[in-house]
Amino acid sequence: MNAAPTAAPAEQSGTAGRPLPIIAVTMGDGAGIGPEVIVPALLNADTLRGCRPVVIGDAERLREAARILGVTCDIVPVDSPAQAEFTPGRINVVDLGLLPADLPWGALSAKAGDAAYQYIRVAAELALNGDVHGICTAPLNKEALHAAGHLYPGHTELLAHLTGVEEVSMMLSTPKVKVIHVTTHIGLIDAVNRIEPGLVERTVRRGHDAMVRAGVEAPVIGVCGINPHAGENGLFGYGEEETKIVPALEVLRADGIDARGPLPADTAFYLAGRGDYDLIVAMYHDQGHGPVKVLGIEAGVNLTVGLPVIRTSVDHGTAFDIAGTGRAEAGSMVEALRQAAEMSSAPAAAR
Repeated sequence: MNAAPTAAPAEQSGTAGRPLPIIAVTMGDGAGIGPEVIVPALLNADTLRGCRPVVIGDAERLREAARILGVTCDIVPVDSPAQAEFTPGRINVVDLGLLPADLPWGALSAKAGDAAYQYIRVAAELALNGDVHGICTAPLNKEALHAAGHLYPGHTELLAHLTGVEEVSMMLSTPKVKVIHVTTHIGLIDAVNRIEPGLVERTVRRGHDAMVRAGVEAPVIGVCGINPHAGENGLFGYGEEETKIVPALEVLRADGIDARGPLPADTAFYLAGRGDYDLIVAMYHDQGHGPVKVLGIEAGVNLTVGLPVIRTSVDHGTAFDIAGTGRAEAGSMVEALRQAAEMSSAPAAAR
């Protein structure tokens, strides 16, 4: 057996003596690679320097993953995050004990789908109680989730339901730029039709609040236009910037939020990349996703903002084809944890 990766002692406090955020790490579908990426990610020295991670999952499945990986570590069940101790080589887990001992790797299972739901349910309860400051999710399998009777499109909708939130936003975060989207997975014509001042305003407010929670006291927010050159004073389009975006910006600025625009999207991301903006607001999916994939998709993380806590996710699925083989790469989980810690540096308020 290989020794666990050498880790510096986990500090309980970050910069300026502030407590490190407690991050609930949901195990996802136990038949997939979630356990295999969680174990090395939680033993990573950088993870322990940035946050206090607690797995919501099944301790025995994590132990099996550690055996597959050839890693020696202590996987310790705790009743709550408050009981967790953070020392090198230790992984704390709120052990729900839901998976059968003979659950096969890489196979669709309604039992694993139900367990994945329960991990998220417990994490949401902890968030609502203020016991965790962020959530980082390992992948679930939608077919398994549905087979268990939990009919949600994915993590985002499930977390919104469990926390009683009606509207959330997708944020993409990379070391160079952060982008929040007014619309996402709908056609371009539908996106333009859906954009209206209220939705723009709410999206900017969610982005602003997320940045403040992450420690940016007065974030500078660049808001993209819809048309080329942000309409070029009416030359392009049909005045969408003036009717759909400008009224929202006027309200936001009156409330003291530094939201600038509408900006030509072809230059906004360049300016954000050099540090002029803390956050860019994209109007539709490809307007935001394209530049992010150029500027840093290798370190990109998907965040859900508008929940009581920040939620980050890995950029891959359950990978049933390699689950249980020890071949899964943990880099995306390490980065998702890093950014969960970065965006969750202020404690979540209890509700």
